[in-house]
Amino acid sequence: MTELIGWLATAILCATILRQVYTQWKTKATAGVSHWLFIGQLAASAGFVVYSYLLENWVFVFSNVFLLVTAMIGQVLYLKNRKQGEADKSG
Repeated sequence: MTELIGWLATAILCATILRQVYTQWKTKATAGVSHWLFIGQLAASAGFVVYSYLLENWVFVFSNVFLLVTAMIGQVLYLKNRKQGEADKSG
């Protein structure tokens, strides 16, 4: 039962983060999105992946690898959208 709770919470978190990244990709908006949010998420998720692995907690290893990957995708989208926004303003 404990594992099930962990996996359900992970599924909810993953769905929430996926939706946010999808919205950012679809709207190409950068307003209200902090560049530092993704940098902090990258650093924290990398640390939590190592920590969870050392504890052999596979629910959190999965969750944190997922968060690390989405942080990378979010960072790429943010930079791409910001660059596009600057190009649109100047051209």
